[in-house]
Amino acid sequence: MNDVSPIRAKSGTNQEGTSAHNRRVMIEALRLNGALSRADLARATQLTKQAVSNIIEDLERDGLVVGLDTVRKGRGQPSTPYRLVPEGAFAIGLQIDRHLTRAVAVDLVGSVLARAEANLPFDEPSKGVEVILGLVDGVRRQLAGISAQSEGRLVGLGVAMPGPFGLKNSDDKWMMPAWQKFPLLETLAAGTGLNVGLQNDSAACATAERMVGAAHGVDHAVCLYVGYGIGAGLILNGELYSGGHGNAGEIGMALLSPAGPGSTPLEHRASLASLYQHLGLDPADDGLYNRIGMMTAAEDPRIMAWIEGAAHDLRWSVHLIETIFDPQTVILTSGAPEALARRLVEGMHPLLPSIADRPGRNLPRLQLGTTDPWSIAIGAAAAPISRAFDPLFSAILKTRSDGF
Repeated sequence: MNDVSPIRAKSGTNQEGTSAHNRRVMIEALRLNGALSRADLARATQLTKQAVSNIIEDLERDGLVVGLDTVRKGRGQPSTPYRLVPEGAFAIGLQIDRHLTRAVAVDLVGSVLARAEANLPFDEPSKGVEVILGLVDGVRRQLAGISAQSEGRLVGLGVAMPGPFGLKNSDDKWMMPAWQKFPLLETLAAGTGLNVGLQNDSAACATAERMVGAAHGVDHAVCLYVGYGIGAGLILNGELYSGGHGNAGEIGMALLSPAGPGSTPLEHRASLASLYQHLGLDPADDGLYNRIGMMTAAEDPRIMAWIEGAAHDLRWSVHLIETIFDPQTVILTSGAPEALARRLVEGMHPLLPSIADRPGRNLPRLQLGTTDPWSIAIGAAAAPISRAFDPLFSAILKTRSDGF
């Protein structure tokens, strides 16, 4: 327990019919702060001590929290701290990209317990989905070997793939048109027996950063994802914002010049796909990640030239993000090696003047986040955990239906 720093928590409500919201508030407080006593939880969430006690008892009975050894502080009454039980829930995350797929299993606190990857036939979803189902089945078997209760505590399958989704004309190969038209979610739900949700890859990265990365405990952040394409995951008021059709944050589609002849989307100039094209490399090459890392470390002139141009364009995107969303920080995440991502962040400075350029900031305007190539799959897995356990406005309006 922390006696110095304030406890980070959302407020609960003592009104009737809000137990689902209060339960989620308590789980999030324990996730953000670690072990807390009932008194700490009551103060932080503004719930009555009786309400906190009732919820803690329910969460203990459901195997989501556990009491630790009683501690005594000064002359006060001894207290029992409580923490989340990582094995209280599990989820599987799936990344589907143009040439590969990755699957991971995580627990309630976001720790990765199992993972697997495979190549995909390009733009052939009928064949690719068979590969994916086999991959998910293998991860579930790994997970069952780690925790015998995992199957009964799986809250869902999260899927992340490049957007935008549902456009009228989606024949651009960058958008994986065949996968867009394929009944993916229905096929995966039937093949796995799990509830399946979909988000774009940048939103998945933001979900991962929110649970275990640089956006942990930050209420307003934008994660600028530089992968095969470019996107922005939006964390607004502590929740992931996906837009009306799941396409919020598709900043890679923004034109760098007025529409017309010669107009170029951002991701065609500053994404990893543009780097591969610049270098004449095959994006399906299994050794590409290591090769890019070594070329960056050696300051290969071709890499450095691309970084200079990409950083110039990405600097503009940070200015745009700050102007529209006024985040506490912008976090650059990437599936590229850390050396390359770090060079990009360095090349983006000095940042353009914007409304975010003010004194007294607690967080930098731009910081480097996760550069793990597995981050999309991890974020996809974190999404079902978030839907089941994070405090959301919708949880106030309906009773819990996730079975825990």
